[in-house]
Amino acid sequence: MKEVILDTETTGLSVKDGHRLVEIGCIELENLIPTKNKFHCYLNPERKVSEKALEVHGYTDHFLSKEKKFKEIVDDFLNFITDKRLIIHNAEFDLSHINNELRILGKKKINNNIVDTLILARNKFPGSSISLDALCKRYRVDNSKRTKHTALVDCELLSKVYINLIDQKEPTLNFKNEEDEIFNLNKEKVLYFKKVINLTQDELSKHKSYLKTNLKKNFFN
Repeated sequence: MKEVILDTETTGLSVKDGHRLVEIGCIELENLIPTKNKFHCYLNPERKVSEKALEVHGYTDHFLSKEKKFKEIVDDFLNFITDKRLIIHNAEFDLSHINNELRILGKKKINNNIVDTLILARNKFPGSSISLDALCKRYRVDNSKRTKHTALVDCELLSKVYINLIDQKEPTLNFKNEEDEIFNLNKEKVLYFKKVINLTQDELSKHKSYLKTNLKKNFFN
């Protein structure tokens, strides 16, 4: 099964305030193992980055002004995620911005299956901090590269956190199957051997004499 770890960065918090995407990062997983397939791009949001957002990701207006607009990469992005489950930390935020960009272009909203790791973490650790940094610390995932919130780095961290959240970090051993293999063997293929010892006549005579003497002692004692 193929999944996509997805993360975005934006000019600000809410699409209601006109904020736009400035970065999309995606890492493909196949059976929970990262493949070589990645999708990443910076975007010209066609508006200024808010001060708070700049503190988070560090992408300046000057830097972003040279990048492609969403309409130039939308088809490649949609093709990359088609028929794949999306794994997102705080999916409501990322999807609201992605769907807003699609709405501006007159395209349909994303209808992929979604796993929100924020909800997984909230259910698993009620009352505890469930930020990506907190989960990295809990699962001992090295997040030293995360000096800023950048989409591709966050995807790499989330891919490791995700397999921990669903208890798949280490392969599970199916002991039941192993027992079946041990106890349900094909008996026609199993051979049992006993060693047969042939006694000499002298050994038989001595054995009979021993039994006769010791049986009498045991009987009368």
